[in-house]
Amino acid sequence: MTFRNGLASLLRPEDSVLVLIDHQPYQLANLNSHDPHIVVNNSTALAKAAKVFNVPTILTSVIADRGGLLFRQITDVFPGQEVIDRTFINTWEDQKVVDAVKATGRKQLIIAGLWTEICVAMPAIQAAGEGWDVTVITDASGAVSVEAHEVAIQRMAAAGVNLMTWLALASEWQRDWARAETAIALNDVVLQHAAGSGIAYLWEQQLLNTPAPGTAG
Repeated sequence: MTFRNGLASLLRPEDSVLVLIDHQPYQLANLNSHDPHIVVNNSTALAKAAKVFNVPTILTSVIADRGGLLFRQITDVFPGQEVIDRTFINTWEDQKVVDAVKATGRKQLIIAGLWTEICVAMPAIQAAGEGWDVTVITDASGAVSVEAHEVAIQRMAAAGVNLMTWLALASEWQRDWARAETAIALNDVVLQHAAGSGIAYLWEQQLLNTPAPGTAG
């Protein structure tokens, strides 16, 4: 087994491409591994973080006429962008999606979607086997049961897929708070979508911007 470690293994926005899969109303009907509101919130946060860091994002749905359009919270982040609608259950068997990813020239492939055990695991495992550096964002995904989600994570980990949460990914992309060109915009995303962590980020910003006692304002 090859271990993923070292500085070079961390994700970089300039090398990343994000694929959001099947965040559709139909998929929420039997989502039982997470509170559906949390998945909508986290997938939206992930989309917004990708926008902050100029990470190319591929949007895809499955049979939208039956399953509904992608959550508006996501498509509003990328107004006017085409959503690739598929019949393939496995996104990585849809050549249009694969071609869109390849066209970015990026090799760090990041995936989130519904459901974890099917529409996330299939493309993640296939792409990893084809040499892509694959990361799945587990809290912007969800399954029909807690067991299904956990077993899918175990299966993907055994296949060499990296596993993260959206806030960990965003922090890894930021890497250094001195990168002011993204720090302020990312703080806004965290404030909107990370609950208590967002409040902590705001408090930290206030502390950084408050002069120490006895110093000039």
